[in-house]
Amino acid sequence: MDGKALSQKVRAQLKLKVDEYKAKYSRVPGLAVILVGEDPASQVYVRMKNKNCEEAGYKSIVNRMPDTTTTEELLAVVEQYNNDDTINGILVQLPLPKQIDEHKVLYSIKPEKDVDGFHPFNVGLMNIGEETLYPCTPYGCMKFLEEYGIDTTGKNAVVIGRSNIVGKPMASLLLKANCTVTVCHSKTKNMAEICRQADILVAAIGKPEFVTADFVKEGAVILDVGINRVDDKLVGDVAYEEVSKKASCITPVPGGVGPMTIAMLLANTMKAFEATL
Repeated sequence: MDGKALSQKVRAQLKLKVDEYKAKYSRVPGLAVILVGEDPASQVYVRMKNKNCEEAGYKSIVNRMPDTTTTEELLAVVEQYNNDDTINGILVQLPLPKQIDEHKVLYSIKPEKDVDGFHPFNVGLMNIGEETLYPCTPYGCMKFLEEYGIDTTGKNAVVIGRSNIVGKPMASLLLKANCTVTVCHSKTKNMAEICRQADILVAAIGKPEFVTADFVKEGAVILDVGINRVDDKLVGDVAYEEVSKKASCITPVPGGVGPMTIAMLLANTMKAFEATL
């Protein structure tokens, strides 16, 4: 499953909407990204987000703050964007420096501008099956299933990983799509045996090539969320070469779920913008 091609398709569709709204209302979606400190991976992500926003015709602001920033200083900047009608999405790039209260900051973002889908209000709506702003990576995974015509109703889905960013929301969205969902994690026993029951297997555990062919049943759909650097090479949580021989569909790393995460951030910003029209 080609994440680059699908993300280009999503972004092209959003660009058409931007052009339409610009002509009709003289307004475009606006995204503010706040980056605290000098984390190299975060710098790369933020540059990519900014580039994608500008290419789609969005208003894009990147606010870079020093790694000495306090919680109060960051809260003040979030509040500024909360009250700015030209900004529809606010994203605070994680991780934050240790002195900052991450929860306090994330919870201070207005739920209707929470394009990362991390605010408890949006998490609650998602968990009761309501339409809301979903976390971007699981949302991107669901977009793959939709694009490739994979029927989810009644299918067994296994999610490896229980993080608040991927594992838990992924399970919620698969439940909403009528899957029977099992979540595996570091304390799970007989994990390979459980995974072999999966029609749809999502790996989000952060361990390079953890999922081997032994975990996978013939014809399963594999969504690999992992991005791990091994000897200057990026690999996923799935041993791609051996697993791809058994899977009916599989996302590669790189070029799979990664590009879709940013595309769905833009989709969430558009959703937040449309709610204001």
